[in-house]
Amino acid sequence: MPSPKEIAEDPEDAPRRPGGLGASRIGELTTLPVFFVLGDRRVILAGSSAGALWKAELLQAAGARVDLFGEFSAEDLAQFTLGTHVRHQHRHWMDADFKGATLAIGEFESEAAASSFRAAAHRAGVPVNIVDRPALCDFQFGSIVNRSPLVIGISTTGAAPVFSQAVRAQIETLLPAGFAEWAKAAEAWRPLVQGLDLDFRARRGFWEAFTGEALSRPTEAPSDETRDALLDRAGDPSARKQLGTVLLVGAGPGDPELLTLRAVRVLQSADVVLFDDLVSPAIVDMARREAARITVGKRGHKPSCGQDEISALLVQLAREGKKVVRLKGGDPTIFGRANEEIEALRAAGIPFEIVPGVTAASGAAAAAGVSLTERDIARRVQFITAHTKEGQLPDDLDWQALSDPRATTAVYMGVKTLPLLVERLLLSGIAPQIPALFIQSASLPQERIIAAPLSELSAKVAAQGPSGPGLVLIGAVVGHSESYTKQVYGQASLAKSWQKKDKIVTT
Repeated sequence: MPSPKEIAEDPEDAPRRPGGLGASRIGELTTLPVFFVLGDRRVILAGSSAGALWKAELLQAAGARVDLFGEFSAEDLAQFTLGTHVRHQHRHWMDADFKGATLAIGEFESEAAASSFRAAAHRAGVPVNIVDRPALCDFQFGSIVNRSPLVIGISTTGAAPVFSQAVRAQIETLLPAGFAEWAKAAEAWRPLVQGLDLDFRARRGFWEAFTGEALSRPTEAPSDETRDALLDRAGDPSARKQLGTVLLVGAGPGDPELLTLRAVRVLQSADVVLFDDLVSPAIVDMARREAARITVGKRGHKPSCGQDEISALLVQLAREGKKVVRLKGGDPTIFGRANEEIEALRAAGIPFEIVPGVTAASGAAAAAGVSLTERDIARRVQFITAHTKEGQLPDDLDWQALSDPRATTAVYMGVKTLPLLVERLLLSGIAPQIPALFIQSASLPQERIIAAPLSELSAKVAAQGPSGPGLVLIGAVVGHSESYTKQVYGQASLAKSWQKKDKIVTT
């Protein structure tokens, strides 16, 4: 048996206090993304294919003066728009050509020719890229999304160029071409903002407001009126003395792709992020790199941070003028104790905003392929928690409503109390064979779905040993899902129907 000292030192049983993340703000990088400024700077380019000519056109677009070495026909050259910045040298490159160059790029058939070019570049202290030979490269080209002066580079370190291009296509759809006009306006307006007597927070406030305008009206060109209104707001002394703000943000069931665009934008402008244990690290990593990250984890049936302590910390940070994101799993207004934090913020006069998220019930239903409602079968959806503050099954649930065969019930925080919940439902008259699902870690790679008639569910869940957050769905519509029919009946089609034209039947 462990000693009292050993128990006290067990990190799982230690009292919880709000604390820093404790991990690096950024994971390991295979390459460092940087951008070369090439305006009126010389680049050495050697090659003989259309790919080399494309590189010349790309470098020219970046403002570089390109010395192009290679044998090209007039027909080859005519296929590309090469201006006076590209000088075709009708000879082989020499060591002296590298002196004063900013970059060197080469394309060669033989390893010996590639190595010779690389060695000459290095003797001159010039970074080099050898096409299709990553081991010889000091830097690499990635896929480009061009909204200049906003430029986005995407790289897979040469491992999967097609994948990189697919990511680029996704970003292209998210960034309208009009974003280029907003990026140009940012470049033009920056000196005006820098010239004002503004502290860091006020300047950041200007650019946050600017970004909000760009995201809400990306296809409209920014006007002088927009600029003047933003500058007036930034220059208002009273605005600089305002309190910070708190944003209660829903992190969804776990998959970062289920975050709303609003949630992503808020995370990327936060000064501080307070997050629960159920929020996946990938979502926390979406926060602004400079943001402080504080874990305020609540762990089921284990020592957790006190709610009063969390609420007090939100008030304290906002009074310091910070933009605070309170990141909660699922939706903050559904069993997230948002009401207690809202009351504390209101009492302290702190402005706050709620950014809704995909609640766990929706995420679990999507994972199981279940529609929570269905005409004539489930006209009502009810969310309950099977867990009190003391960790017990609540004794004030409406058991008659929960036994309604025409309702779909989503049970939050019900792993520990599932056997007692099922027992009470059966005593209240619910059909023992009504379909039920236990969905663990919905939307995450470790997702697991357990299906059974309600009367058998708790035993089946216990036998499989749940190890993550879980949600239970109960109702006739659950029996129409492939997840249920495959596990219970051994086939994908609906083996036993819970639906008849005029009534719900039990079997």
